[in-house]
This record gives sequence, structure tokens and C-alpha cells, in this order.
Amino acid sequence: MKRVVLGLLLASIAGAAGAADMSARPAYTKAPMMSPAINWTGFYVGAMGGYASEATSDSSGLKGGFGGGTLGYNWQSGMLVLGIEADGAWADVSQTVTAPGLVTLRDKVEFLGTVRGRVGAAFNQVLLYGTGGFAFADNKLSGNVLGVSLSDSKLHTGWAAGAGIEWMFAQRWSLKAEYLYRRFESQTYFTTQLPAGVASGTLAMNSVQVGINYHF
Repeated sequence: MKRVVLGLLLASIAGAAGAADMSARPAYTKAPMMSPAINWTGFYVGAMGGYASEATSDSSGLKGGFGGGTLGYNWQSGMLVLGIEADGAWADVSQTVTAPGLVTLRDKVEFLGTVRGRVGAAFNQVLLYGTGGFAFADNKLSGNVLGVSLSDSKLHTGWAAGAGIEWMFAQRWSLKAEYLYRRFESQTYFTTQLPAGVASGTLAMNSVQVGINYHF
């Protein structure tokens, strides 16, 4: 009988100790899931706008703003990101030159666009890249020369190159800032009004732009 009582006593002590040990342990909780690494691969569309000025020391150079849209595709392997991007923007990059009583001439870039490749390095949410490719601009010259009104529009083609940074601030959404140097070939204006026309000369511009993109 003593052995039975002793056994029950020991069992009770052991059970109480186990219960105390269990109550002392912290409750198990599932570890929070880590957000997956950002992947830049895929199509995207967006809106952008900025400011451009003629690359000249002359204060009479063209200057003004522009705004439009962007379409592109990225492909990522490790840190390397390759892509292609096209953009187009309505613009008011202009300047007016006057010689009182003789000439009033207004030069206005009305549309800007590029189709460029991109090569960059991704640091998770941040993409640093260089870019370059084809560029075009729709330019209009208008004015009055010795009482004769003149107006002509030409499409200038050339190239653009620059660099930028893009930040994936939320799932599928990114912000970017970009610098581009654009250089366009010369065109001859007013060939129907003037026998020899007027050559515009090459046009070079610096531009900065910001944009927001949605990634599919």
C-alpha cells in the first residue's frame, strides 16, 4: 500500500512539474513570411513629363516642357536588367526671335519621341540604368519676314543617350527619373516659299524627365 501511495505521489509531482514547464514555454507562433525579391521582368506602361533646353550657350535657344506616355519591356537575370522602351510626348519647347520691322521667327518643337534600349543593374527595389537609341522631333518654324508670313513643319530624326534611376515603391508600381541628351539632323524649311529654303542646322537638346510606370 505504501508503494502505491508513493507511486501516486511521484506521478502527481511529475505531472505538476510538466505542467509548470509547459506553461513557462512561450507560445509557438508562425514566423512572418518574407516578401519575395523584386523581379523587373515584364511589360510596363506609364506617364512621364519633363523639361528640355537647347544645348547651347546662346540665351535664344529653345526651352520648355513636355508630357506624354511610355511603353516598355524588361528582362532580368540576376542583377542584370535588359530592356527596350518607347516614349512620346507633346511638347512646347520653343523660342521666338525678332528683328523689329524685319523678321519675327518662332521655332517650336511640338512633339518628342524615342525608341531606346536599356541596360541596368537591379538592387532589389532600385534599378540603375544607361539608355540609348533612336530619337525624333516634330518641329515647326513660323513667322513673318518683311511682311510675308511663313510656316513650315519638319520631322527631325537623330539619336538619344542618357541614364536614369527607377524605384519600385509598391507592388507593380515604380517611379523613375532620367536624363537624356538628344541630337537631331538638320532639315531645310520654306522650300515652297523661298527658292533655296532655310537650313535649320543640327539641333541638340538636354532633357530631364520623371515618370510613373505600372508593371504587368
